[in-house]
Amino acid sequence: MIRQLEPSEFPLAAEVIRASFLTVANDLGLTEENCPKYVGFVTTAERLQTQFEWGWLIYGLFENEQLIGYVSISKVSADNDTDVIDGTYEIHNLAVLPERRHKGCGKQLLDFCVAKIKESGGYKINISIVEENTVLKNWYAEYGFNHIGTKKYDHLPFTSGYMEIEYA
Repeated sequence: MIRQLEPSEFPLAAEVIRASFLTVANDLGLTEENCPKYVGFVTTAERLQTQFEWGWLIYGLFENEQLIGYVSISKVSADNDTDVIDGTYEIHNLAVLPERRHKGCGKQLLDFCVAKIKESGGYKINISIVEENTVLKNWYAEYGFNHIGTKKYDHLPFTSGYMEIEYA
């Protein structure tokens, strides 16, 4: 079951995000020293509360009443950060606990997001990934996302990759 999370559940959601993203950190050699802003190190209940206050929609995937997955959705804003780009959304921090992976949970979360975004009149979905995480990049590509570019930030030891999918 997927449902919107209550702020009281944000501490548990932060744990799920950190546990999920730390496997990527370990695979790519990311540490708090060489990548202190990586989501696997910085996600807290307070950070999720701030995102909630920004208007992000925050969801959890539950199995037997246990939170095993997380995802959030936001409308995309223009460069001036005040004008919303009609129909364009971003999916953030799709996470599944490592022991629950490869059982369709990630696809279930992604299908849910696509349905919610379409219900809201959305037709384009953006995501950002660690470009070097080829398993994840290929997973999104198999779903139908197109790779649209990369950017190397000085403060990150990896390349940020960007993907999108559009619906008629």
